[in-house]
Amino acid sequence: MKKKFKMPSAFTILFAIIIVVAALTWIVPAGNYDYTPEKTPIPGTYHTVDPTPQGIKEVIMSPIKGFNEAIDVALFVIIIGGFLGVVMKTGAIDAGIARVVENLKGREKWMIPILMILFGLGGTSYGMAEETIAFYPLIIPVFIAAGYDTITAAAVIMLGAGAGVLGSTVNPFATGIASGFAGISLGEGIGLRVLILIACELVTIIYVMKYAEKVKKDPSKSLVYDMYEDNKKHFLTKKDGNEFPELTAKRKFILILFSATFIFMVYSVIPFSDIGIPLPTLGWWFGELSALFMVSAILIGLVSGMKEEELVGSFVDGARDLLGVALIIGLSRGITVVMNAGNMTDTVLNLGEKTLSGLGSVGFAILTYLFYIPMSFLIPSTSGLATLSMPIMAPLGDFTGVSRDIIITAYQSASGIVNLITPTSAVVMGGLAIARVSYDKWLKFTWKLIAVLMIVIMIALGIGAMI
Repeated sequence: MKKKFKMPSAFTILFAIIIVVAALTWIVPAGNYDYTPEKTPIPGTYHTVDPTPQGIKEVIMSPIKGFNEAIDVALFVIIIGGFLGVVMKTGAIDAGIARVVENLKGREKWMIPILMILFGLGGTSYGMAEETIAFYPLIIPVFIAAGYDTITAAAVIMLGAGAGVLGSTVNPFATGIASGFAGISLGEGIGLRVLILIACELVTIIYVMKYAEKVKKDPSKSLVYDMYEDNKKHFLTKKDGNEFPELTAKRKFILILFSATFIFMVYSVIPFSDIGIPLPTLGWWFGELSALFMVSAILIGLVSGMKEEELVGSFVDGARDLLGVALIIGLSRGITVVMNAGNMTDTVLNLGEKTLSGLGSVGFAILTYLFYIPMSFLIPSTSGLATLSMPIMAPLGDFTGVSRDIIITAYQSASGIVNLITPTSAVVMGGLAIARVSYDKWLKFTWKLIAVLMIVIMIALGIGAMI
């Protein structure tokens, strides 16, 4: 009996890439560009230099050097994890969404857009994904009782949050990390990302509502109609352990503090002086943002009434959950370390300059988006993909007249759309398992939506590249 192929982890894939890149430094000609003071390569200045091939020692040391180079980003991720750990411990987010579900009973049709917008806000602000798993046992029975099916419930949660992630405006794990390695402010390009967020969330809501209404009128139209009666028995039988916390005044205040933290983060990174808006430009970046989320975590913990031990424990537990992400950032950066030390980075840029010189800004923006779709399957870690690719892709945009924020938007949109359907995602497969929806039926439900979203995103990227 043949063993079923299992995709290796992001760590294994990235380390394998380091080895391959090191081997290529023995083959690929070494070269450099001349750079501006802003670290932008000057077109036409590429020249060959003496080769510096990378060996076993360099391969082994590259993740260590990569982590050292990316320590500000890695620490930011760890502190964000601690912040989210404290917030989730208070139960405020769970309580807030549970209250919305409770208040909309009997008006389930409007629950679809309202919940999808709420999950979308979580997706676009902090990459809400794993946190959605807790809501399946709460929301599925409500939709089943209202005459909908499990696909509708799963879509409200998964696609609502997912559309927010692919339209990430300030998501620190996608847009934030990519902006850092592209060398630009998180606030650059936020207008286009807001446009993509609104358009994609709107298209997704309409798509889910049309399907939901069709199923309610005729249950036989459901893609899971074969499980119709069984699902009603399974989900409408009272079960213990699915109680959500009450939305107290204290938790309402925590939600306000939580929202205010992200709003202030957005304000702090927007270069108002560069875009002619008469507001003070703070110019904050990873150091200041890490401090912001650390202080906010402490404040939220104190407001919730946590004791010192509980507050620290929640912060450490949350930070531990994202330690793997921080390590992936270091490992990914190790690839750039090897390429730079082998003087191979600029050679790749030169190849890109020659290949893409006649493509034009719109063509390059769309091609970048299409390039990132298979890359997102290969490297499912959004932070790892950003760390790996931005040092190459962002300067490539300089050669074709495409601003670096367009490259970031193309990357995050491609990664976000792949994460709606990828079977390597624990969020996708876990959510479908709880909803009792097979993967093939999920693909059958989503493929038309994915096609429409891709067209919407490419049109938006084309418009952004022309402006």
